[in-house]
Amino acid sequence: MCECIDKKLKKETKEILEQYKVDKENLIPILNDIQEKYGYIPKISQLEISEYLNIPMAEIFGVITFYSRFTLEPKGKYNISVCLGTACFVKGSQAILDRLKDRLKLEEGKTSIDGKFSIDTTRCVGACGIAPVFTVNNEVYGHATVKKLDEIIDELEKKE
Repeated sequence: MCECIDKKLKKETKEILEQYKVDKENLIPILNDIQEKYGYIPKISQLEISEYLNIPMAEIFGVITFYSRFTLEPKGKYNISVCLGTACFVKGSQAILDRLKDRLKLEEGKTSIDGKFSIDTTRCVGACGIAPVFTVNNEVYGHATVKKLDEIIDELEKKE
């Protein structure tokens, strides 16, 4: 990573940290703010948090990896998430996920080299009545099929 980007990340992370008291109880709200700002939790931000709150990096890593909301890798411009909750799974969401992985040549939790697409899974988006569902940047697509997924990806690719 470019040194200028590192300095910018440090500066912006410090600005977020300054909004909070030095208290271990503030770890999750701080992580949330950083996740909101960058779409993931950069390593530099983790180091700054560790120093500010006097918390070991291992503990910060443990919190980030425990909560599915947080991620260590930047998401793509189009983050596609397939629900694998019971209602969606029973109605075929695994086939949708398999097609998505095959079509984008990505595994879940990964982002394409060009930064356009990333794949995630979730356990429930609260849309069981229209299962199976997938989301693109939190927009829910219900009664999903492999064909519908392909149509949406085709549309997204045309935008580029």
